[in-house]
Amino acid sequence: MRTTINIEDGLLEEAKTLARQRKNTLGVVLNDALRLGLLRVGERSPAKSNAPLKTFRGDGLQAGVDLRNSSELLDMMEQS
Repeated sequence: MRTTINIEDGLLEEAKTLARQRKNTLGVVLNDALRLGLLRVGERSPAKSNAPLKTFRGDGLQAGVDLRNSSELLDMMEQS
């Protein structure tokens, strides 16, 4: 599946270097790294938090905002 994500420049360069060293694609290296990271997170017990959820006053979402479109949200935030 294709998707767009933001990766720190240094991490991307490390992943590209590793892909070249392993004679593999960047996609394979990123999938392997994500898989390992998710396994580690799953090994930890979930933290229980009793911290109150912060809420803010306002009128809710602006008209036309689609929370599923991260690039559009980033563009809107950068404009304000």
